[in-house]
Amino acid sequence: MPTHADQDSCCSVHVERNLVYATVDGTDLAGDYYRPGTAGAVPVVVAVHGGGWKLGSARFYQHWGPYLAAQGIALFAIDYRLAESAQHHYPAAADDVRAAVRFVRANAERLGIDPRRVGLIGDSAGAHLATLAALAGGGNVQDEGRSLQVKAVVAVYGVYDLVAQWQHDLQARPHDQITEIFMGHSPLDDRLRFIEASPLSHVTRQGRGTAFLVAWGTADDVVDWESQSKSFVGALKQVGCFVRTVAITDAPHFWMSDPLDDPYGYPIRLAPSLLRFLREHL
Repeated sequence: MPTHADQDSCCSVHVERNLVYATVDGTDLAGDYYRPGTAGAVPVVVAVHGGGWKLGSARFYQHWGPYLAAQGIALFAIDYRLAESAQHHYPAAADDVRAAVRFVRANAERLGIDPRRVGLIGDSAGAHLATLAALAGGGNVQDEGRSLQVKAVVAVYGVYDLVAQWQHDLQARPHDQITEIFMGHSPLDDRLRFIEASPLSHVTRQGRGTAFLVAWGTADDVVDWESQSKSFVGALKQVGCFVRTVAITDAPHFWMSDPLDDPYGYPIRLAPSLLRFLREHL
């Protein structure tokens, strides 16, 4: 897979596209890396796109990458294996996110980042994968000799309880059971597997070293924020995690990929809180 770099002189952002972070079964997994054009090691967030685990790409973060890099925070937006064949059901995508965290830490010097200041950001299915990687792969869990713990996670209109999402979809979208596509089966066949794959199940005191910013739209008709974001935030608070919330009034689902230069858009309403959170916790 080809790699190239270009320089945005306007905001001094270095962009490296199609940067391979892992190879699985002969297939390269890659992402787009946005870095501040400044000297010294900087913090980085690994960005995980949404799309119901079955569509989407790293380009969903083509606006957030330059925005954060211009503010001194690198962003590595990744592609991951989508649930489009029998080989790519859970835990394939979750493993890919962990591989991306491992990659930025292992290549910190070349990438110009501080390996101690790594975070995750994701929306919708990407928020599910980001929080699962942080909670089920963090703390004292070691991978190839390196801790998978991240300092901060930004999760936007995410799915944190797969069984609750399955129940919601029975009413809202019975012909598009996204959790069954992701898992490869129904919870009626294996409910424990759904519970295992839910970030909510991994919220424990051991994960208190990670800070969370959880955001959602109050008009979301794809993911029910009360059974997902609200329940997830409550669990995080119970175990003592640092958590902040942003509820975007009247916002629907799927807007994190929208441009940030729209003064009436939803991303620009989230941006100040998101930037402040990352600056404080990375």
